[in-house]
Amino acid sequence: MSRRTGRPSYLLATPARQQRSTIKTGAGAATAALAVGLVGGLIGFAVGQPTPTEAGIVQMREANAKRDVQQIIQLTEMARETGGQLSPILLAIKQDSDAGRTPEASQVHQWQQTMRQLTEQFDNPPSGMTATNVARGGLRSAVEQGALAVDSVALAVTSPAPARKNQLALATRQAVLASVTWSIAAAQLDQINIDAGRGHQHVYLASALR
Repeated sequence: MSRRTGRPSYLLATPARQQRSTIKTGAGAATAALAVGLVGGLIGFAVGQPTPTEAGIVQMREANAKRDVQQIIQLTEMARETGGQLSPILLAIKQDSDAGRTPEASQVHQWQQTMRQLTEQFDNPPSGMTATNVARGGLRSAVEQGALAVDSVALAVTSPAPARKNQLALATRQAVLASVTWSIAAAQLDQINIDAGRGHQHVYLASALR
């Protein structure tokens, strides 16, 4: 009966050989993981970078935002000056009509000159953001409505007495509409100032008519 024998000693892996094999396997896995990580990082970096078109769009938006802030500042200053001249005219029209008075022709002529100057300020407006354009358009509409009110008063001055009362009443309604339109535009202007980081900027008329 033959004796069972194990594997020859020269075929058995020594502890040192096993350790070297384990180290080689671990090093290979680490190298592979590092390579995968580097490739993934490069891909992520490439994907995260904006294209030239996207970068151009961002720059254009930033430039438009800066330009809009400057337009808001200029429009707010103009609105303050305009409101300071418009308010007393609208108030005088209503007070004269309520009292049954007809303004002097010289006074009305002066109002017309003032309103013409105020209206011309809004000629050839710059192109801006939608919200800024809305505020500018509202202020312009208010000034134009005020100019119509003054023209109605001028017509009343040269009309026969029987027709004068109705024409002055029409002028008053136009003056009130101008005041209301200005208030709406002023609220819009206040909001875009807040959005631009400039805080509340009130340009309401000193004497709002109702």
